[in-house]
Amino acid sequence: MLLRRSLWSAALLLAGGVAFVSAEAAAPQQKTAAPGWYRTMLGDFEVTVLSDGVVDLEPKTLLLGIKPAEVGALLGKRFLGDKVATSVNTFLVNTGDKLILVDTGAAALFGPTLGKLPQNLAAAGYRPEQIDAVLITHMHPDHVGGLMADGKLAFPNATVHADQRDADYWLSDSEMAKAPEAAKGFFKGAMASLKPYVDAGKLKTFRGDTELFPGIRANAAAGHTPGHTTYTIESKGQKLVLWGDLVHVAAVQFPKPEVTIAFDTDSKAAAGERARAFAAAAKGGWWIGAAHLPFPGLGHIRVEGRAWEFVPANHDVPR
Repeated sequence: MLLRRSLWSAALLLAGGVAFVSAEAAAPQQKTAAPGWYRTMLGDFEVTVLSDGVVDLEPKTLLLGIKPAEVGALLGKRFLGDKVATSVNTFLVNTGDKLILVDTGAAALFGPTLGKLPQNLAAAGYRPEQIDAVLITHMHPDHVGGLMADGKLAFPNATVHADQRDADYWLSDSEMAKAPEAAKGFFKGAMASLKPYVDAGKLKTFRGDTELFPGIRANAAAGHTPGHTTYTIESKGQKLVLWGDLVHVAAVQFPKPEVTIAFDTDSKAAAGERARAFAAAAKGGWWIGAAHLPFPGLGHIRVEGRAWEFVPANHDVPR
C-alpha cells in the first residue's frame, strides 16, 4: 500500500511538473490590441468613436501658465509619468440619412503610432466611400491628415466642411511664410491633406455658428486655431458636444482650465473657450466628446470643488 501511494505521489509530481513546463512554453506574446472603436446611441443617431491611435506628449514641456513641478504632481495623481500616451479620437455619426465623420486623424503625418483610422473604420463595419461628409474641428495635422490616401481622396464621396477662418489661415502661403519655422509643417500638412478636396470642389466652408445638417450644428470656438470649431449633435432630446482640441491633458486642464498648450494660436482665447465649455456641459448635463481624452473620449463633466471632473462613459458591451 505504501509503495502504491509513493508511486501515485510521484505520478502527481511528474504531472504537475509537465504542466508547469507547458505553461512556461506558452504561445508568444501578441503585443497587439483589439480594434479601436466604440459605439453608442444618441437618440436615433448612432455614434461610433474611431481611434486613430495614440501619440506621446510631454506635458511639462508643452503646457503653459503652470510650473513643471505642478504639472508633475497633477499627472502623478492620475498615475501618469512625464510622457503621456494621448489618444487621437475621431467620431462617426450615422443619422440614418447621412454618415458624417468628425475629424480624420493624422494618417502618416504624426508618426507610426497613428494612422489607424482606416482599419478601425473597417472593423466598425463601414467603408470610406460610404461617408457623406467630413466635419473638421480645425486643420492641425492630427485632425486632417486622414483626408488623403496616396495623394487621393480618402473619402471619395464626402464633402469636407470647415470654418472659413481656419481655411484662410492654414491654406495660406502668406500665413505660412510669417509663421515660425517649427510651425511650417502644420501648414504643409493641412495644404497637402485638403488639396484633393479643394481641387475636386469638395471643400465647403462656413463662418461661425452654422446648422450643417438636421441635428448637427457647428459652434465657433476660436483660440486653439483661428477657426477652431466644436460640433453639437442632437437627437430625441439627447445632446453630445464634440470639443475638438479644447482639452489636451485631462489630468491637468480639468482641475486647471486656465492652463494652455504650446499648440494654441491664441492662448487666452483658448482658455476662455475651455472654461465656458466646462461650465456649460456641467450645467446642461449633456455628453461631451474630445479628440484627446482617453479613448473612447466620451463622458460628462461635473463640478468638483473649485475644479471640474471628467466622468468617462461606462464602457458597456452592446446587447
